[in-house]
Amino acid sequence: MLMHIVLLSLGLALLTAGAEFLVRGAISLANRFGMPPLLIGLTVVGFGTSMPELLVSLKAALAGAPAIAVGNVVGSNTANILLILGAAAIVSPIAARIPNLTRDLVMMLVAALIMLGLGYLGNVTPAFGGAMVMLLVGYLVWVTRSNGATNCEDETELHTRLAGWKEAVFIIGGLAGLFVGASLLIDSATAIARQFGISEAVIGLTIVAIGTSLPELATSVVAAIRGHAEVALGNVVGSNIFNILGILGVTAMVAPVPVDASMANFDIPVMLAVSLALFALILIAGRIGRGAGLAMLAAYTGYVAWLY
Repeated sequence: MLMHIVLLSLGLALLTAGAEFLVRGAISLANRFGMPPLLIGLTVVGFGTSMPELLVSLKAALAGAPAIAVGNVVGSNTANILLILGAAAIVSPIAARIPNLTRDLVMMLVAALIMLGLGYLGNVTPAFGGAMVMLLVGYLVWVTRSNGATNCEDETELHTRLAGWKEAVFIIGGLAGLFVGASLLIDSATAIARQFGISEAVIGLTIVAIGTSLPELATSVVAAIRGHAEVALGNVVGSNIFNILGILGVTAMVAPVPVDASMANFDIPVMLAVSLALFALILIAGRIGRGAGLAMLAAYTGYVAWLY
């Protein structure tokens, strides 16, 4: 048991470090080819910070643990809103000062509704996966042309240019860390679940989901400490769209992903309800204050306690 916990922790550490290395190397490579900062922020940074979720979900689906794959996506989205935004709001109240935020929030709700429909269908087929990825591509093209998207990183970081050998080390090392970390995380999480008699769905919704969301959590809290708490909101909204349309979409294109009935009846509706609550809060109050942040953390604590 102790060995499984150590391996799970090592897997989480490798995923976090691997994502950071990959993003830095990929930004440098994108700058080498002359990509504009806006496009780098939308694609390279967006996909890079979502790589832990992607590799974990792919590994889980191929390893015959689809509940972890779906739980990872659904749990990450719920944790992004309640845990990450809650923590960031406590550090510094979040003002909705992001251009075109309403557009992105609506897209997040559309993705959540798609997830709800797929949950009731009980299976995410390769055809559905392909359609989700195409919808994500269409959304990215729309956002790029509207020229009002919010980057996930500080603008200065999007202009990073490394030496050629450093760039290669960052990209190759980051990918290696992600692949090894995903394998360790899935294998150890599955073993722990079986040893304690906990369902793989619950493990995916909690331990795996929180673990793969660590890059977003770190980025959001640091941004809040620096007085840019609105960055946390942009990161969360973008990540939630990527998780459903991109992560689950790509995973389903590789292998069909069945959706656990209990998740379809409870956890996915909770994710949708939380998304709607965030939209309403931003629409009505225009900000997320410390009181709301505390309430969000309390709600997440209650949700996790209910699952266990």
